Amino acid sequence: MTWRADGVPRSERFDDIYHTESGALAQSRHVFLGGCGLPDAWAGQPRWQVLETGFGLGLNFLATWQAWRADPARPRMLHFVSVEAHPVSAGDLLRAAEAYPELAALARELAAQWHGLLPGFHRLAFDDGRVLLTLCVGDVQPMLRAQRFEADSIFLDGYSPQLNPQMWSADTLKAVSRFARQGTRVATWTIARAIRDALQQQGFTVEKRAGLPPKRDCLSGVFAPAWTVRRRGPAPERIDKPGRCAVIGAGLAGAAVAASLARRGWQVTVFDAADWPASGASGLPVGMLAPHVSPDDALLSRLARAGIRATWGELARLLEEGRDWRASGVLERRPDGDTRVPAGWTSAGPNESWPANAGQLAAAGLPERTPALWHSRAAWVRPHRLIAAWLRQPGVEFRGGCAVARLATRQEGGWQLFDANGERLIDADRVVVCAGFESGRFAPALPLQPVRGQVAWGPMPADADLPTTPLNGDGHLIAHVPVERGVPIWLAGATFGRDSTALEPTQADSIANRERLARLHPAAAASLAGAFERGDVDTWVGVRCASGDRRPLVGPIDAPVAGLWACTALGSRGLSFAALCAELLAAQWHGEPLPLPATLAKALGTQRL
Repeated sequence: MTWRADGVPRSERFDDIYHTESGALAQSRHVFLGGCGLPDAWAGQPRWQVLETGFGLGLNFLATWQAWRADPARPRMLHFVSVEAHPVSAGDLLRAAEAYPELAALARELAAQWHGLLPGFHRLAFDDGRVLLTLCVGDVQPMLRAQRFEADSIFLDGYSPQLNPQMWSADTLKAVSRFARQGTRVATWTIARAIRDALQQQGFTVEKRAGLPPKRDCLSGVFAPAWTVRRRGPAPERIDKPGRCAVIGAGLAGAAVAASLARRGWQVTVFDAADWPASGASGLPVGMLAPHVSPDDALLSRLARAGIRATWGELARLLEEGRDWRASGVLERRPDGDTRVPAGWTSAGPNESWPANAGQLAAAGLPERTPALWHSRAAWVRPHRLIAAWLRQPGVEFRGGCAVARLATRQEGGWQLFDANGERLIDADRVVVCAGFESGRFAPALPLQPVRGQVAWGPMPADADLPTTPLNGDGHLIAHVPVERGVPIWLAGATFGRDSTALEPTQADSIANRERLARLHPAAAASLAGAFERGDVDTWVGVRCASGDRRPLVGPIDAPVAGLWACTALGSRGLSFAALCAELLAAQWHGEPLPLPATLAKALGTQRL
């Protein structure tokens, strides 16, 4: 895009301007918010869900967000879903908003998350996770097919129908109509006869409104078909009155689910057999948050990328960088020498994983020609700190030393939880099982596999020369991690013992971790040799939970009564998947926009197995 001398932004691709000369913010407020009756229409609602075709410079989103912030009667949650085939730069977002002081702070928050916008869905969270922007990067019709929810407001935006006919085609407007429910309002700046006719054919009653000069008119309407609308497949569930939920398990999965549901108004009680949260596999002293990159951008790569974005926002919002986590980047050694990234990433703008350069290798203490990838959007994390932060959220209660032994349905609906002595622990409207490999006690049909892991860790020796950059590949190494008292720690590992639940450290795994470290970073292994020989190295053992296909499980558990769900089998990527899976579960309960394309959401569902 370019900027004209009068400050109006122009798209060279479509040979059109982004907004009228009378001003983008005035257009957003008059045409789109005013055309959909906002903010009055959302007063007292539990959530409001907007679908937009054409994100552009983001001013419709910023205007809607600003109106939500300013309204004391605002809904608890604001969802804004927008399709954009060609995202602009973060700098252009800021420049477009700089003329409007009331949007400046919001624009800076948006620009801070405006990165890595590869084709697909990107969930950006603001205002403690209560304002959620789902940016769908790609052509409009495939993106609309990949999403599913009922919109309360629809903003039809984009370049003129003559210059961008695909955005305004009858097929596109038909796809848009699938998001409408009875009473959904639609607004747009164009009054082209073909657009009006197409909307009416899809069930919208439309009318011209006074436009914003120099445009004389604009268009608004309401979805009120004269026929019975038949949707393909069952209507999405939509809970509007949250109640009480019990979560079994206080690891990453359980804490993330509790926080996501509490944001939506649920009263959540988290039960764990241990006295403290993060007492199982999530209690690793320090973990790594790093993407999975494959040349064909395989399913796991796309899931991990979405998960890291979700987790990153929570880390930045809840934890102290440098103490609880660090946006350090991660260097990944590729034992097979394959440092390819997917074709097309170059044209998608700035990205976050590339073949490592000589400077990055040197900083990590590796030879210049070492085959490796550099992940800039990667970090080390103290998992127990993130879990504690999630469990501190309003509406969440933790009950430790409280093992759930049995579930029973209530005659009036919902569930009762009992301990081993038959004492009733709680009555709940819904239950979510997040108990790792122990989840099988409540969901025996799920194919769960325990995977034992052992790591080596300890205080950094005074003479140790360890890289400040975390490394992964065949195992991983994290060093210079601060602790509450004493010297920083390091950690290396981990082993994978399938179908093992033994928690005692083994000498064989200790040897395996030393050998793995020697392959990953020979100089670090030599630097720590004395600590191993003196016995100054601690071990930690945890048992992860994996599914049959190594993907998380999120969805209902087959039970006589509805309301029993699972969020489990996060495997060795709990930090990558916990926040994403929790948001997917919450979206499915409330009929919200999906944080993932429908095919990826299905790939995580319990129904697949």
